[in-house]
Amino acid sequence: MKGYHLLSALILAMFPLFTKGQSLDEAKRLCEQGNFPQAKPIFEAEYTNNPQNTSANLWLGAIALYEGNLSKAQKHLEFASRQKEPNAYLYLGELYAKMYRFNDAEKEFAKYEKANRRKKEALAKLSEKKDEAERLKKLTNKTENIQIIDSIVVPKSHFLSAYPVSPSAGELIPTKPDSSGQIFVQFVNEKKNKTYYSKGDKSSGQKIYTMEKMLDNFGNEKLLPEAINQQGSQAYPFVMSDGLTIYFASTAHNSIGGYDLFATRYNLKSDNYLTPSQLNMPFNSPFNDYMMVVDEEKGIGWFASDRFQPQDSVCIYTFIPSATVSLIESDDEDYLIRRARIASIRDSWKPETDYSPLLQKNVSTQEQQSENKDFEFIIDDRHTYFTLSDFKDSQARNTFARAISFEKELHQIDQELEEQRNRFAGSGEKDMALENSILSLEKKAEELFREVEKLKIQARNEEIKTNY
Repeated sequence: MKGYHLLSALILAMFPLFTKGQSLDEAKRLCEQGNFPQAKPIFEAEYTNNPQNTSANLWLGAIALYEGNLSKAQKHLEFASRQKEPNAYLYLGELYAKMYRFNDAEKEFAKYEKANRRKKEALAKLSEKKDEAERLKKLTNKTENIQIIDSIVVPKSHFLSAYPVSPSAGELIPTKPDSSGQIFVQFVNEKKNKTYYSKGDKSSGQKIYTMEKMLDNFGNEKLLPEAINQQGSQAYPFVMSDGLTIYFASTAHNSIGGYDLFATRYNLKSDNYLTPSQLNMPFNSPFNDYMMVVDEEKGIGWFASDRFQPQDSVCIYTFIPSATVSLIESDDEDYLIRRARIASIRDSWKPETDYSPLLQKNVSTQEQQSENKDFEFIIDDRHTYFTLSDFKDSQARNTFARAISFEKELHQIDQELEEQRNRFAGSGEKDMALENSILSLEKKAEELFREVEKLKIQARNEEIKTNY
């Protein structure tokens, strides 16, 4: 009888180990199927208990790569690679390629190939990742020589605030967030008689449509032709003042990662659009690049990119448009890579050129457009506030003033983060102090962003409760 109880006790003692092993195996299976969100908490729990667990580091690195958190992905994948985990070589090679560290990517791919030289499925995966990396490397050799004169990191939720377009360029109207929280854009031309927009869902993808002004409303909806709308998603349309040239973003058309920027023209003779042209680097990258706008009145343009940014942020670059495409001519591979990834906007500036008039014009026009508005804060369907004096409730006013103050602090942190990420990505060496600083700033930025959103909701509710 004692032996029976002893055996039972041993089985009960081992049960958590069996459960834990089964849980990790299930999480691994989920990752291999691409279901990263469901697997993430399991590996996080394991990593908390055992930071030296190679498997936990491998899959947390893969998940971070999927989420776009490159510094976190690098930390975990480099650890797993040092522990000679074969799968880590593949993911780390993919990460290095996205960071434009092509030589390092080739080394990781070589280690993966050596570890899997008799596994056809593994070698097929490797071939795909190597092709992607090689394509990126070739594209850096075709980097366009554009002058980027300014950049600003803003929350994705109101990225259009960084596009102070002239009325002559048309109007950009943000759409309501979709189920995933993504903001799309409706473009209305200068005459306000034609509009372009996207709609769709996750299964079918976004497609671009157009409508014309019919009396007081837009109507006669038309889906743009297949030359533009392919498999995947097409969104963020902008049409030049000629009414023929359209810029848009697409995950199709052989994009190099997420949304890429494309341009095409309407051919009056064939009554169709020409085959879209993919824009060169640095307009495009292995990340999401979208919302290309050219303001002919100002002589400047903008495009958005979430390269090397947190999930909730995007960088808006201001550049000088050119009538002709000119590629950078250089045998310096490192310089081409810096220009392609936009390591520093100053790299693109011409010597002894003063860009301040363009920037000042941009600022002054933005101020003119604002018409003495300090901000735009929607209270409800009938009330929108533009200055603190618009608030009728003093408590709501003070709450919103705190939100503005935190927003300014968040903007400063975002700028510092951009600078540190660029230094980290371009260093090519592990810098623990810089990595810790980035992680600390990311945490602070996330906390500030949440606090700003909370305060704005609180201010809105206080104002409505008191006055409406």
